[in-house]
Amino acid sequence: MVGRADSGAVLAAVDGYRNADGGYGWGLEPDLRAAESQPGGALHAFEVFAEVAPVSTPRAAELCDWLDSVTLPDGGLPFALPVADATACAPFWAQADPTVSTLQSTAFAAGAAHRVAAHDPAVAGHPWLARATRYCLDAIAGLRTQPHAIALAFAVRFLDTIHGSHPEAADLLTRLGKFVPDSGFAPVEGGIEGETLRALDFAPVPGSPASTLLRPGVIEAELDRLAERQQDDGGWTVDFASFSPAAGLEWRGYATGQAVSTLRRAGRLPI
Repeated sequence: MVGRADSGAVLAAVDGYRNADGGYGWGLEPDLRAAESQPGGALHAFEVFAEVAPVSTPRAAELCDWLDSVTLPDGGLPFALPVADATACAPFWAQADPTVSTLQSTAFAAGAAHRVAAHDPAVAGHPWLARATRYCLDAIAGLRTQPHAIALAFAVRFLDTIHGSHPEAADLLTRLGKFVPDSGFAPVEGGIEGETLRALDFAPVPGSPASTLLRPGVIEAELDRLAERQQDDGGWTVDFASFSPAAGLEWRGYATGQAVSTLRRAGRLPI
């Protein structure tokens, strides 16, 4: 949690990536450096809005308004919206079909929004969040084959977040468990050689509903590993390819923030 004294500065920094339409772009998602507002930018903005809790900002509900305006008729979000200038953008972002809803983008935006909704009534009651949640629940219920590892991780974390507020989430989480290796190791198709998601990508908090999908002791071991991977300069690195030198630096900052947040939530840090 960001201290109250610091929350204004944090929110002001995120405003630098905001567009007049209420969405976020400009490289807030490091591998999507396009100016246009994007679902990937919404994820990272919501992550910040969740971190400053219990402080809330009207920007969160305004972001929901923007998401509502680009949500497709079935209630889902496309993987990405059209990109005018794809310079330094990862191809999977720049070449995405904007006419097809995807569970991955909808689950990552809605899951992060639900974490904001825990302290922001304007987000909790927003019609976009209800639409997106329904889409995700139906899409997860319809899964019959192994989803991509990243989509699977976001779906698991989405269900983990809404577990206490949506009764059907418990059954769906159990059903998703058949796709989640109990070791937490899930190879990333299309990633660099050896790229693998790990237990904390599915269940970063010990004792959470999602943690029941993993073998006993896995999360604690992964938290030990995370702490040990801190670099001499105090930061953390990522184990996937960045699509520009700037993105590589920014992913280090993101990884460091995520590591500190994960270790703090797990009770591994004194703050």
